Amino acid sequence: MAILYALVARGSVVLAEFSSTVTNASAIARQILDKIPGNDDSNVSYSQDRYIFHVKRTDGLTVLCMADETAGRRIPFAFLEDIHQRFVRTFGRAVITAQAYAMNDEFSRVLSQQMEYYTNDPNADRINRLKGEMSQVRNVMIENIDKVLERGDRLELLVDKTANMQGNTFRFRKQARRFRSTVWWRNVKLTVALILLLLVIIYVVLAFVCHGLALPTCIK
Repeated sequence: MAILYALVARGSVVLAEFSSTVTNASAIARQILDKIPGNDDSNVSYSQDRYIFHVKRTDGLTVLCMADETAGRRIPFAFLEDIHQRFVRTFGRAVITAQAYAMNDEFSRVLSQQMEYYTNDPNADRINRLKGEMSQVRNVMIENIDKVLERGDRLELLVDKTANMQGNTFRFRKQARRFRSTVWWRNVKLTVALILLLLVIIYVVLAFVCHGLALPTCIK
């Protein structure tokens, strides 16, 4: 589960963006910004292969992210809501007249930090579960991105598989080491317990045969 790319835009003007891996998600995101119908507030998701572009538009400000489909919808939209609030709180009315990438130097770091948090920190999902299902997510439509982009302008999503595979391999090895360590300690504890139990049984048998706890008849 991962959020790999995010941007904040006013209309089709990108004000800040960040990508955690090599991908052409930026090019596809710009086409989505150009093709989103209407100007009303909306929450919508567009699928592309095993990735989904989630879009939240509020008061003319659009926040978009690309996530693995295993991330579902609650976490990506919680991320978008968080980013929207942080962006408005940080820049206020400057958003209305800002030029392209005017906030990128400052806010791309925030995008990076929050992407990392919502991707890897289990507390991100716990908090959202406590809040309950976000109402704006319930009615989100998931459409194929090909329906949004014109056939002639369609782009294939290219994600650096090597980076993802390296990350997955690292996590798998870490989990495997943790599992082996857990199993080893469990086996050690079980072995020690069996040895102690066997010694106790032998002692009880000897005490019975030797007519006492001090084994008087056997020690003579």
